[in-house]
Amino acid sequence: MKKIYSFLLGTMLLTACSQTQEGGMPFQNTIKIEEGDSQELIIEKAAHVVPTPNQLAALQNEFIAFIHFGPNTFTRMEWGNGMEDPKVFDLKELDTDQWCEAMKAAGMKMVIITVKHHDGFVLWQSRYTKHGIMSSNFRDGKGDVLKDLSASCQKYGLKLGVYLSPADLFQIESPDGLYGNLSEYTKRTIPREVPGRPFANQTKFEFVVDDYNEYFLNQLFEILTEYGPIHEVWFDGAHPKRKGGQTYNYPAWKELIHKLAPNAVIFGREDVRWCGNEAGGTRPTEWNVITYQADPDTMTQFADMTDPVLGDREKLYQAKYLHYQQAETNTSIREGWFYRDDTHQKVRSADDVFDIYERAVGGNSTFLLNIPPNRDGKFSPADVESLKEAGKRIRETYGTDLLAGAKGPKEVLDGKNDTYLLMKEKEFTVRMPSPVTLNRIMLQEAIATHSERVEKHAVDAWIDGAWKEIAVSTNIGYKRILRFPEVTTDKLRFRLLESRLIPAISHISAHYYKSRPPQLSFRRDMDGKVAIKPKLQDFGWNSHGQNAAENLNVGYKIYYTTDGTEPSETSTEYKEPVVLDRCELKAVAVLHGEKGAVSSERLGLIKKDWKLSEVKGNPLYLTIDLGKSQELSGLAYTPQAGKNFKGGVTKVVVKVSDDGQQWKTVESVEFGNLVNDPTKRFHYFKNTVAARYVRIEPTVMAQEGKLTLGNIDLL
Repeated sequence: MKKIYSFLLGTMLLTACSQTQEGGMPFQNTIKIEEGDSQELIIEKAAHVVPTPNQLAALQNEFIAFIHFGPNTFTRMEWGNGMEDPKVFDLKELDTDQWCEAMKAAGMKMVIITVKHHDGFVLWQSRYTKHGIMSSNFRDGKGDVLKDLSASCQKYGLKLGVYLSPADLFQIESPDGLYGNLSEYTKRTIPREVPGRPFANQTKFEFVVDDYNEYFLNQLFEILTEYGPIHEVWFDGAHPKRKGGQTYNYPAWKELIHKLAPNAVIFGREDVRWCGNEAGGTRPTEWNVITYQADPDTMTQFADMTDPVLGDREKLYQAKYLHYQQAETNTSIREGWFYRDDTHQKVRSADDVFDIYERAVGGNSTFLLNIPPNRDGKFSPADVESLKEAGKRIRETYGTDLLAGAKGPKEVLDGKNDTYLLMKEKEFTVRMPSPVTLNRIMLQEAIATHSERVEKHAVDAWIDGAWKEIAVSTNIGYKRILRFPEVTTDKLRFRLLESRLIPAISHISAHYYKSRPPQLSFRRDMDGKVAIKPKLQDFGWNSHGQNAAENLNVGYKIYYTTDGTEPSETSTEYKEPVVLDRCELKAVAVLHGEKGAVSSERLGLIKKDWKLSEVKGNPLYLTIDLGKSQELSGLAYTPQAGKNFKGGVTKVVVKVSDDGQQWKTVESVEFGNLVNDPTKRFHYFKNTVAARYVRIEPTVMAQEGKLTLGNIDLL
């Protein structure tokens, strides 16, 4: 049965508007599109789709944590096979207080833990399996990670959620496993009684299910009744393997969850959806009123939604049902979901975490960041440092509203979620007591009472006696954070440009993020044209395609030199890519007189006129025709990008020639430790040589494999 949410007046009288003024259409979580509905009626229906109270509470969590922990932590695998000996979970110590302290410092409000991943190993003292922590040596088999975490969450004021994988490789691979064992569907009582392990909660359910669904329901019952309030149940759609045509009785799962965890949302089903990537990528426009071809309230399977646009008008016109379903933007702070090591597994910078926070939370979704504990049962120091710095920036930026004391519509300035301004006039103005400097605007719609309706909007600042547009964007929904170069003003104007019916704006605030002059990097093309940009973090897992330093730090200027001297504000200002022949390039970003770190690189010859031969001969070699004789002082070698370094060269012989026939050996060059550190290396010849032709002969490869030379520069 559909849930119809009737939002009574009360404090809403501030708007002097009731829902009946829009034709009496009720606000619902799901609305059916009838055959023959006009496009105008479909848009009206979309403007009446609202979140449930549980969904709204989940959105208000904003920034939440994911914990991947289990046998994979010790085997260094991303997915186990289900046949691991439980004793590989060789945990000696566990400090969930340290986890929660770090999460709290980051500004997170909830944590979701993988109590059972695809391998079937459970992290709590389950009555219904021995494949879990009870069969490990941790605390003599009596340890309970979920119990410890639940207590720490209570201590630090964090909500708790659980990830319970429907896929279960232990139950698939075991000879007497329950997954896909072709058992009959019969009426069964949940929970199944286990001698000596009674439940304090005496709630009983009867479902017609098979063996695996009963097993899954019994485990859900344990988790939801014995580990404190659960606020999210996370169902992963990934399945390493299936067996026996096993299906899931989701209606039974949902009934049990709604009864035992009435405040919980369900991820991967009708409440919360995956954002479509694991990289922290966000859509420029993230609608939460989205389309279905069947009723999501009765569906049992939900496909991933990965399209770049989900809820625009063209999508709405093709729908059979309109439904509110928010996105979780999920990714990991490390390269991978599980901890591997502190040497090679890179950690996201605070820049990256804060940038994703602003794009996700400020883009109408929830930010779910995974922090995998290490084999000592703690978060590693690098992870904690990144979390604390990101949390510090969140508090410093959004803990102060620069519109405090401003004059304007009180409904958008009072900081209350239950007041709003109906945008009948298409714009409003806010005046500050004195000029303020800002580079962030936060906006929110009253989605609980009026859905998400803004399709396009802009914000202007009063500068030098005139309005200047400082930001323009698309939808708002639960929250939109606008980022722009800093301005100083005493007056702001919000303009509604496009919408579905009349939107209700509930909040506007202004903030200042202290930009930092970023470290710079250089990129040079074949024509010798050099681009200077903020350095992109070296994070080799599921790239989101964003440059966090460039997104966050605006308003800086770049100065550079080409003679090896230190750059300053009196040096040449960089404005666009510039052609540079071999030189020693140094550059620095400067913001408000503050200098960033100086970046430098020795640039080689422009490659525009080079001609390369194929790698051939015995031994193999590569010949480069420079087009004319050049003075050469050395070479730089950048190995091929990627984690697999098979075939990479670690030692070469360099030869030169004036005619391409007679060759003279210059030097043998060795590049050490490229397997562990595949970065650009420079080698300078003992004596400068002049030549038109250069031959590179690889003599030693790092590992067996097809020869890969990477990139060569001549200095």
